[in-house]
Amino acid sequence: MKQDVLDDLTIEELKEREGNMRKELFNLRFQSAIGHIENPNRFREVRREIARLLTIMQVKKSAIDEK
Repeated sequence: MKQDVLDDLTIEELKEREGNMRKELFNLRFQSAIGHIENPNRFREVRREIARLLTIMQVKKSAIDEK
């Protein structure tokens, strides 16, 4: 997802999206374990998306704390 779209989301929406990404990562690991994964590059994309979400949440929380 694009950075500017993520910047517009609230912290609650970011947490929800992070939860969805973690579920997807779990499913990818499960598919990998049984040898039925379609797109192994998706691991990297999902991990990066989770990191991006966590970074944006941290920035927003620190901006709220500074006020």
